[in-house]
Amino acid sequence: MFPEYDVIVVGAGHAGCEAAVAAANMGCKVLLATMNMQTIAQMSCNPAMGGVAKGQIVREIDALCGYSGIVTDHTMIQFRMLNRSKGPAMWSPRAQSDRMEFAKKWRMMLEAHPNIDFWQEMVRGLIVKNGRVHGVVTGMGLEIAGKAVVLTNGTFLNGVIHIGEKQFGGGRAGESAAKGITEQLVELGFESGRMKTGTPPRVDGRTIRYERMEPQPGDEPAGRFSFTQTPELKNQIPCHITHTNKHVHDTLRTGFDQSPMFNGRIQGLGPRYCPSIEDKIERFAEKDSHQLFIEPEGRDTCEVYINGFSSSLPEDVQFKALRKVQGLEDVKMFRPGYAIEYDYFPPTQLQLSLETHLVKNLFFAGQINGTTGYEEAGSQGLVAGINAARAVKEQEPMILKRSEAYIGVLIDDLVNKGTEEPYRMFTSRAEYRILLRQDNADLRLTPIAHQLGLAGAEARMERVRAKQDATKAIEHHFRNEPVLPDAINDYLKSVDSAPTVQKMKLYNILLRPQVSISGLADALPDLKQFLANYDSETLELAEIALKYEGYIKKEEELVAKMNRLEDVRLSENFDYHTLSALSIEARDKLSRIKPRTIGQASRISGVNPADVSVLLVHLGR
Repeated sequence: MFPEYDVIVVGAGHAGCEAAVAAANMGCKVLLATMNMQTIAQMSCNPAMGGVAKGQIVREIDALCGYSGIVTDHTMIQFRMLNRSKGPAMWSPRAQSDRMEFAKKWRMMLEAHPNIDFWQEMVRGLIVKNGRVHGVVTGMGLEIAGKAVVLTNGTFLNGVIHIGEKQFGGGRAGESAAKGITEQLVELGFESGRMKTGTPPRVDGRTIRYERMEPQPGDEPAGRFSFTQTPELKNQIPCHITHTNKHVHDTLRTGFDQSPMFNGRIQGLGPRYCPSIEDKIERFAEKDSHQLFIEPEGRDTCEVYINGFSSSLPEDVQFKALRKVQGLEDVKMFRPGYAIEYDYFPPTQLQLSLETHLVKNLFFAGQINGTTGYEEAGSQGLVAGINAARAVKEQEPMILKRSEAYIGVLIDDLVNKGTEEPYRMFTSRAEYRILLRQDNADLRLTPIAHQLGLAGAEARMERVRAKQDATKAIEHHFRNEPVLPDAINDYLKSVDSAPTVQKMKLYNILLRPQVSISGLADALPDLKQFLANYDSETLELAEIALKYEGYIKKEEELVAKMNRLEDVRLSENFDYHTLSALSIEARDKLSRIKPRTIGQASRISGVNPADVSVLLVHLGR
């Protein structure tokens, strides 16, 4: 009935979709197995993509020929660039998406791919022989052969949903939990744990008094996530901001005795940076108000998402509290918020390729690794899909360094440090964030996609080369073109910058903090005519390269120093217990994680600088 597939992907959430596309774009025959074809690429939580650091990840996925950025651009209803008041390393794109259109577009793109087949059924087990995965077993007992398997089960592994004192099995509201895989993996020697996440109530937008809230419009003109020519966003829909108050908090407290979080029924740890509303009230008791974002679910629906009001309290308590929020006095609720507990596998059991140590050609991606967020999941799926394809072809895995991508930081953190709570990416986690900006993701990563042979990378690479040439031309012009005081001083005065008394290069003028390329272009007609040949994205890239040149060079020097350790390889089979000079903790951690390089070893929790020196001495360095 089934052919033998190169790669089988279990789960069709954000990680599974990207894994399937990546493996298929590597030329593999892929089976995407899902419990429900109608929920492919479902936005289970908020209807948005991107945000602080997450937006950089989406652009990196796009630069590596993934689909998340393209799908977002085709289906977003609002776009904003966050942190514009800070330096460009912090700029983070975010889009409000049309939930139904997002899932529909993903499914259409997947179905259009000739290398992807589908199977709708729960996968309850793996076929493992001699330490290698050989396929999957479905709920009906069908065996499907595959050379590699990527598990992207999300919150479905033994998922339990909590609403007040009620609890029932499920991986998502209205959908069954997945049984069997955790138990088999534990039998094979894997360590598992429990985590918790939650979602807020959905309400009827027709009953919201928006005039009592603060509107939050999108950027004009709107930006994009994809480096391809996706449609320009028109007719943006605003979000709104309101706040909780003391009466809301008092109402919520009436349900605390029935809260599964407070009475011990939920054992798994929840996300530190996205706590439930009851958790916020308990942890920040001194605060009388918390911000809520009122986010539309799409253009053609009245369903609205209450961002910031995640809760597992009884539904009647949630409803009463909502009606005491300004603007929600008459609100009707479509469904209550809930918490969900699920199994995950500590990611220290993985290699940097996301292949498991215990079972060859078995890869984990997404929430099964202890992460939270569509973007974190999608990026892991992309890496797992690429590396599953390369494993099938018996090629070396693609491993992104911390200095190359936020995706590299994410996976390096997971594998070397592990996580005991849902991991979320932040710009502060990346020590080289000046290099890992959202504007240059294609320059950093598309050459890697091209080298890997991903479908579509050739055309993208041509655009990258053109962008590099254009950026160099702009930089050359600014470094060599002089400007006279009479031509520039009026502009300098208008931006509160000191006038110049002598002829200067444009580059030296641009270095002033108050000065921008667009401002110079408006003041200098010849410059405006020259810059008219370039698009806004290229101009922004050139301006950042010129203005932050010193910082960029300093960070590149740090990367070069660190890369010396990254180039020193360690044998996967090395017996660290033979090195008595290593600390006991280091011997244990190194034996378990099996780092590929000295650089990776140095980042493992419990491995100190003295241990690194011992390893270098042993290697003759």
